[in-house]
Amino acid sequence: MSSPILRLVAQRILLGIVLLFAVSVLIFAGTQILPGDVAQAILGQSATPEALANLRQQLGLNDPAWLRYVHWLWGILHGDFGTAQSSGLDIASSIGTRLKNTMFLAACAAIVAVPLAIILGLIAVRYRNGFVDKLISGLALASTSFPEFFIGYVLIFVFAVHWQIFPSISTVDDSTPFLERLQAVVLPATALTLVVLAHMMRMTRAAILNVMQSAYIETAELKGLKAFDIIRKHAFPNAIAPVVNVVMLNLAYLIVGVVVVEVIFVYPGMGQYLVDHVAKRDVPVVQAVGLIFAAVYITLNIVADIAAIVANPRLRHPK
Repeated sequence: MSSPILRLVAQRILLGIVLLFAVSVLIFAGTQILPGDVAQAILGQSATPEALANLRQQLGLNDPAWLRYVHWLWGILHGDFGTAQSSGLDIASSIGTRLKNTMFLAACAAIVAVPLAIILGLIAVRYRNGFVDKLISGLALASTSFPEFFIGYVLIFVFAVHWQIFPSISTVDDSTPFLERLQAVVLPATALTLVVLAHMMRMTRAAILNVMQSAYIETAELKGLKAFDIIRKHAFPNAIAPVVNVVMLNLAYLIVGVVVVEVIFVYPGMGQYLVDHVAKRDVPVVQAVGLIFAAVYITLNIVADIAAIVANPRLRHPK
């Protein structure tokens, strides 16, 4: 009975591996065709030709592009992301701390955004086409219309400058206590929550409304069940697959799309790390961060597909 599900899951995982390989090729090729010279950017305009030639040889820039890609990919498969050209630090060690900070920020935003979006979606369906539904939908549309940087600066002005409740700069490190870390990420987590909340709520509402047209919902209504009980017990469980898909896509955005928010709040996460090294033209760091972002996004999309497959009753109970 489980063979159709296992076959589909295996196909999704294989497709994800192939897609990640293709993305690695695009990332490497994209960084190689950038204008300018990495060695020149590191040594400066006053560098001698001999110093530039020695550094190019040391960095392997004289090797063919395909050979550099093979060496880079082989190192990544063994957990070696290389060394940052601008600082000489091990990229894997630097990314470990930064990734942990980004995951913490994304988790704080998700803990608030996911249940709140589902609850608001259920309430909007319960009072569909009424004042409550229009109010929730209007506020959701308004919040999703503003870009992250605008929301971030408004939060800083109101809560950090005007009321002085939370810090405007979210600086944390490994020694920061948990409660202080929570206080530091309140504003960036709120900005991320407002960005993804509207999309999840609207898609939850749409998925449940689609199920509400089914015949068994009419049967439940004829039995005299309360409207909210029908939505909670009958409509929502059957709309869980598209809801999970939307949630996973937004979780991927919370991790991959934190660049703007982290820069605004000077939060030491992956986004800030990427922007800092793009400015320094540190190609190995840009490649590593880009590949990690792609891996996270592809993995969460695969999880969403697998959840949709498992939630499909026609696959769980084939005739």
